[in-house]
Amino acid sequence: MNYKKLAIPEVVLFEPRVFGDDRGFFFESFNQKIFKEATGLDREFVQDNHSKSSFGVLRGLHYQLAPMAQGKLVRVTQGEVFDVAVDIRKESPTFGQWVGAILSAENKNQLWVPEGFAHGFITLSESAEFLYKTTNFYSPEHERSIAWNDPAIGIEWPNLEQVLLSAKDQVGVLLANAEL
Repeated sequence: MNYKKLAIPEVVLFEPRVFGDDRGFFFESFNQKIFKEATGLDREFVQDNHSKSSFGVLRGLHYQLAPMAQGKLVRVTQGEVFDVAVDIRKESPTFGQWVGAILSAENKNQLWVPEGFAHGFITLSESAEFLYKTTNFYSPEHERSIAWNDPAIGIEWPNLEQVLLSAKDQVGVLLANAEL
């Protein structure tokens, strides 16, 4: 498995080595040793989540407050999404900046979104199935949402001709007003 740090170096893109032939394929989707080498972190994943979204569904930008902050290792098993991580660590030199990557069933890439980052994605294919491991349990009372289109962040979302948002995501706050 290869990996590369993105423009915000705490966010890491994992690129698995896929072994395939006319019967199908095999790849290692997680390796604790490689994860620790790539991130410098020794994290325990405590929950796996699986979602399905239709074309144009935009989820995010979600995060949880301490002590329930979550790191997420995300991947797509069907379809394609544009996945985004936004640095919301107030003291960080990259506070308010974002990085994004295409995750798809075809490329099988994964993105590590550490604690202290808001996370979101938009579905680019007819539908997409999204899997992610988290370092902390879901906690509704600690969950927050930043507006996906906050001009101060300036995410360059692709294919915005159709954006479908949940009621929760429709009321996301600006980063300047977010509880961090």
